[in-house]
Amino acid sequence: MNLIDGIVRHRAEIQAIRRDIHAHPELRFEERRTADLVAAKLSEWGVEVHRGLGGTGVVGVIRHGSGARSIGLRADMDALPIAEANAFAHRSRHANKMHACGHDGHTAMLLGAAKYLAETKPFDGTVVLIFQPAEEGGAGAQRMIDDGLFERFPCDAVFGMHNWPGMAVGRFGVAMGPAMASSNEFSIRVEGRGAHAALPHLGVDPVFVAVQIAQGLQGIVTRAKKPIDAAVLSITQIHAGDAVNVIPEYATLAGTVRTFSDDVTRLIEERMRAIAQLTAQAHGASASVQFQWNYPPTVNHRAEAEFAASVMDDIVGAENVTRDLEPTMGAEDFAFMLRARPGAYVFIGNGDGSHRAAGHGPGPCMLHNPSFDFNDELIPLGATFWVRLAERFLAR
Repeated sequence: MNLIDGIVRHRAEIQAIRRDIHAHPELRFEERRTADLVAAKLSEWGVEVHRGLGGTGVVGVIRHGSGARSIGLRADMDALPIAEANAFAHRSRHANKMHACGHDGHTAMLLGAAKYLAETKPFDGTVVLIFQPAEEGGAGAQRMIDDGLFERFPCDAVFGMHNWPGMAVGRFGVAMGPAMASSNEFSIRVEGRGAHAALPHLGVDPVFVAVQIAQGLQGIVTRAKKPIDAAVLSITQIHAGDAVNVIPEYATLAGTVRTFSDDVTRLIEERMRAIAQLTAQAHGASASVQFQWNYPPTVNHRAEAEFAASVMDDIVGAENVTRDLEPTMGAEDFAFMLRARPGAYVFIGNGDGSHRAAGHGPGPCMLHNPSFDFNDELIPLGATFWVRLAERFLAR
């Protein structure tokens, strides 16, 4: 691997910052300590600092030369409401809060790059360092955009990076189009008429109707959309009744819809409303549907994705870079930034979990898992990628 020596020399310092952030996790829009730490380090290294975008967001700006081009590099800072199972020294100090997705590592990699860029300024233009709050369900990226992120700090392109468990350390991956799916939620309330369970003909059973609706919804995925359009419709909750001998007044269903296209999401919502309402009507009940669009699909711009891959090639070799990485049905709010500016969202291998000491707790080292820990081997590699990306982008 072609790592930058100046970044490697500071690995211990950046690793200590990463582990400090891991030990003090903060949930979405609560990242005050983390933001204070990020801002303090940037200021210490001579980086221009701006606070408050998206509530707890931090933006660092490094300018050099007369170049008019600019690039945005983004890392997320928030943790998850998970009780950590690990036993190492930097485990979470806060009950039911944990960096189980590696945002501590994402922040550390970008800080490592920021330190080197501020000291050497190996570019001609502007680097915008975006430390974002509330990726985990808070749409912090959109909040920063709404607060004028790209008006105040124009970016010709913006890039994000996420660690990926199961991908070997020293490998990168990038999709040349859709990278992650949209995230949408729905709930359906079926209103029936209660009755004694022994006399169902005197009521309208909302449980029976809910089951028919649940079956019908799967037909949207298998029969209403094009087979080549990916979509997942998962019913994850069904609630009804309090007694085994009573037909309840109502039943509810809830779940999630994931797609790579707004058109497919729109089709699913429309058909869901029709199936729920007409199925309920056919059985003498009524149904109301709440459908919430959360994160849009994360779709890379091909030119920027190919550019990022070429930078990866130079660092780890083309044989260690997966182009056209298979998209995942998970969601990511970097999607909002890619709707506002050209760019790409890339993945860096976090390994198989062998970087953790014995006694780390049960379970594999996967994202959103109580045994997860970011692999510190990635810090110099990820920081090197950020630096080389900025250098080459601003040299074009």
